[in-house]
Amino acid sequence: MRPVSAWGRLDAHPHRVLPLTESQSLTTLPQAPGVAHGMGRSYGDVALNPGGTLWLTTGLDRFIAFDPDTGVLHAEAGVLLRDIQRLFAPRGWMLPVTPGTQFVTLGGAIANDVHGKNHHVMGCFGDHVQSLVLLRTDGQRLAVDRASHPDLMRATIGGLGLTGVILEATVRLRPVDSTWLHVESEPYTSLDDYFVLDAAAQADWEYTVSWIDCLSARSARGIFFRANHARREQAQAAGLSERAPSPRARSMPLVPPVSLVNALSLRAFNSAYFHWHARRRGAQWQHHQPFFYPLDQVQHWSRMYGPRGFYQYQCVVPASVGRDATAALLQQIARSGQGSFLAVLKTFGACAPAGWLSFAMPGVTLALDFPNRGEDTLRLFDALDAIVREAGGRLYAAKDARMSRDMFEAGYPEHPGFNAWRDPGLSSALSRRCMGW
Repeated sequence: MRPVSAWGRLDAHPHRVLPLTESQSLTTLPQAPGVAHGMGRSYGDVALNPGGTLWLTTGLDRFIAFDPDTGVLHAEAGVLLRDIQRLFAPRGWMLPVTPGTQFVTLGGAIANDVHGKNHHVMGCFGDHVQSLVLLRTDGQRLAVDRASHPDLMRATIGGLGLTGVILEATVRLRPVDSTWLHVESEPYTSLDDYFVLDAAAQADWEYTVSWIDCLSARSARGIFFRANHARREQAQAAGLSERAPSPRARSMPLVPPVSLVNALSLRAFNSAYFHWHARRRGAQWQHHQPFFYPLDQVQHWSRMYGPRGFYQYQCVVPASVGRDATAALLQQIARSGQGSFLAVLKTFGACAPAGWLSFAMPGVTLALDFPNRGEDTLRLFDALDAIVREAGGRLYAAKDARMSRDMFEAGYPEHPGFNAWRDPGLSSALSRRCMGW
């Protein structure tokens, strides 16, 4: 037994950690019940099982096959998104969807059906998964695809690791001319301006995302970013090297005695960030790594929140009430005096969710980090939950550490269909809190 915590570092409970290796020879999952655990980058408890078993999947890190004509990759589930990008981007292929960190396993990306900055074009990660090898606790080893097991596939994509342990996956990559992006940034000073900018960008830009100052509820100022992949001739004309840049290594070396994120530092950072980007508005070339993974440039950045850790709160609300619900959320956050400098506002497209428990749906999503201030923070979340629930929205289970069962069931009305395909030998802290077992 050893202590394991999530990326939010709220607590560290003892777990029995059992590494998995050699996917093609695995026939049993020892010491069930348990849950798969990859890089531990989930903010909450979706991949924790206090007092029980974690099956560590990072040893399942082999590439099995790749078709250079179609971009179809077959790999073990513990392969990191980082390694896929590093190996294939210079060869003209990239992940069609990637979240805000590359330190995520292939299996974790599927189990949480992660999304990126291009949902309106590419949907979620699960939309590009062709097949899986799934090991269940009764010893069944299943080759799963949409033709042979359509319901099990739908349950496993976004299924929070509860339908079996994903051992292997086949994913279709997307062709790219260059590893560089043409990026434009535009400051805005109201939510109405954000929605105008976003609507105008949807047709012509693949990537759209916004940083928003969560403490400026009156003006709702922010920076809107839009980007497209550079064409080969553009990159060559600009003298851009396809070799990945070597950023200066940065790290948060220790856990400070108190959170470095507080009212004073937040206001100073948010003001500086807004004005710095406002002065640099316009077009630039940017390598995909800092654009997709800005936080990966600082190792152990979660330590800055101090010994009590932090929560991430991410919700999505339907497009029909997106503007009003987002305004209400920001007003509630500003009134609380709590906030985040890692505040992201973006719009999901019309793609139907690939899984019964997939988070993304047509609408507006807001994601923020909050230092753990105990009951004050939990009361704020209760108030935000009420706004989200009234709007017909839901919370992102992959990042959650405190959602109630009622909130989960209201946000994921198709959960009864999922339950029929759940593996009874799998359990996590989140599943017990939100599903009862």
